[in-house]
Amino acid sequence: MATHTCLMTTPKIAGTLGEFLQWHRARVTPEQAGLHLYGDRRRVDGLRREELAMLAGVSSSYYTRLEQGQSRNASPQVLDALAAALRLDETARMHLHRLGTDGAGPRRVRRPAVEKPEPGLLELLNALATVPAMVVGARKDVLAWNPLGHALFAGHLPADAPASPAARPNIAKLVFLDPETRELFADWDAKARADVGCLRLFAGQFPDDPALAELVGALAVASPEFAALWADHRVTACTSSILELRHPLVGRITVTEQGLSTADPIGQRLVTYTAPAGSPSAEALTLLAQLVGDAARIEYSPLRT
Repeated sequence: MATHTCLMTTPKIAGTLGEFLQWHRARVTPEQAGLHLYGDRRRVDGLRREELAMLAGVSSSYYTRLEQGQSRNASPQVLDALAAALRLDETARMHLHRLGTDGAGPRRVRRPAVEKPEPGLLELLNALATVPAMVVGARKDVLAWNPLGHALFAGHLPADAPASPAARPNIAKLVFLDPETRELFADWDAKARADVGCLRLFAGQFPDDPALAELVGALAVASPEFAALWADHRVTACTSSILELRHPLVGRITVTEQGLSTADPIGQRLVTYTAPAGSPSAEALTLLAQLVGDAARIEYSPLRT
């Protein structure tokens, strides 16, 4: 894959280490951290800086420098101690490590060529004729889908949309800006929070991606709901979730969404949607397959120019 590399200084779309620490510090109470207050009058509900520093076993002045961005490249041991004191889950702990080990000065910006589905993921997609599936990039662009994946998730869009970079559906844009997609999800709020948390996780992996920064900026301008959720520093593992859909053709259906990532660090995933055998939702998927017709093997079309 051809790339071009240049030096430039860009704002961190995932947020800074200090912002992440401050946001989480404000949400851990002294009682949750096991601290005894002894009638202490407090101006904040969360932990003070010196309290978090004590819990993590570092000096208050050092922690203050970390939160204010005056100290870079915190050690893994310090970051793990902070994660434990803040009661972070494994996904948030990994995100903290990415933020905490970012070097000072200009950063090298990797500008990837237009994304194409990874061959291995596309082979798997081809093999899943009876399972709704799609290949999704790190920016949540749909790079390919099989007929059932298209019919389940975005039947109102052209089936060949992923083949053209200019027309590719973007899941985050669909969730926040497309009325038909919003109507599809029975619990839209949960889906929106999960997608923003997943996108923030990718932003931590690719902090200098200008296209990802452009996507986040465009969504923040177009959707106040997205902007409010992006200000939240929660991250979400892009692995598995249960979705309840209000499908226009087959009605209510509950599916398990699962993402399979490649070993290559470019961030692509094969996303599948399944239901337990014999369940009403499985029967609905079978009906949807009948409505779509025989699920032909998908062949990826060359990028249009």
